[in-house]
Amino acid sequence: MLAYLGQFSADFPGFNVFRYITFRTGSAMITSFIVVFLFGPAIISNLRLRQGKGQPIRADGPQTHFKKAGTPTMGGLMILTGILSSTLLWAELSNLYVWTVLLVTIGFGAIGFYDDYLKVTKQSHKGFSGKARLTIEFAIAAVACTLTVYAGTGTFATSLAFPFVKSFLIDLGWFYVALGAFVMVGAGNAVNLTDGLDGLAIVPIMIACAAFGLIAYLAGNVNFANYLQIHYVFGTGELAVVCGAVIGAGLGFLWFNAPPAAIFMGDTGSLALGGMVGAIAVATKHELVLAIIGGLFVIEAMSVIIQVASFKLTGKRVFLMAPIHHHFEKLGWTESQVVVRFWIIAFMLAFVGLSTLKLR
Repeated sequence: MLAYLGQFSADFPGFNVFRYITFRTGSAMITSFIVVFLFGPAIISNLRLRQGKGQPIRADGPQTHFKKAGTPTMGGLMILTGILSSTLLWAELSNLYVWTVLLVTIGFGAIGFYDDYLKVTKQSHKGFSGKARLTIEFAIAAVACTLTVYAGTGTFATSLAFPFVKSFLIDLGWFYVALGAFVMVGAGNAVNLTDGLDGLAIVPIMIACAAFGLIAYLAGNVNFANYLQIHYVFGTGELAVVCGAVIGAGLGFLWFNAPPAAIFMGDTGSLALGGMVGAIAVATKHELVLAIIGGLFVIEAMSVIIQVASFKLTGKRVFLMAPIHHHFEKLGWTESQVVVRFWIIAFMLAFVGLSTLKLR
């Protein structure tokens, strides 16, 4: 909204700052943090009052988790409030990429909210039907990917780019919509599986958004894109503002989610944020780089897939408990050790992913 003030810079020179993505990204980060920090306590109190027993704790989980009984969930509402209000205030609202990413964020967040609602009201881990949930997720993601293709240029819009090489593209045609939808849904559910310990998911999400905020800014700037020999995608620079809003909202949420957590993110937040990162990766033509930058989420998801496949095929479990962060808890790591060490892994993977910008 405030980006439009840049149009009056000729008459009011001070308004020129509103034209700069960097200024609006920083402003979006500060705004979303303030919104979450100020309204967080009221949201937590309201959720605690309405939810009663809070999020149900897994009976087969680590013993240390039972002391968390009664902690409210749906903390994603705090994060989404900060992101949406800040993005609408600072982003260029005529940009189709911004609305496409928000479509995935709100859509996946609504699915997660309903899932959290069922779990809380039934006091059970069985929430939304898995098949129905995935069907709706894929439908939302397919629409979003179609919009992304519409916003793109020619065959490049339906092409898959590869890291480390610029000239190699594979035009998938409209099959690209299916691939893009898979990336968004996969990212959403991978983050959802990662959200199992206080602060475990939100910091890697902020790291991923910082990385993709930089990628979006560089890919959306023709000069930087040519210098780094990455694909120029007109309009994606504005997604840096959205990423800034996520970082600010994430920091505000972490204030309340730090151990011992006053509130859990829940599926409301994890599905929304994961889907958002997936949508940004598709928009910036860095779908494969997402597997590196979001490698921690990939590891968490793969641990569940391996565990389930192994048990069905052999009757034996590979891990003491899946997702893999619970495996390390069972081995004797404290919750804080698991969380901080996983943060370190997320940082390192983000740096590896960003190295693809120059290694061509």
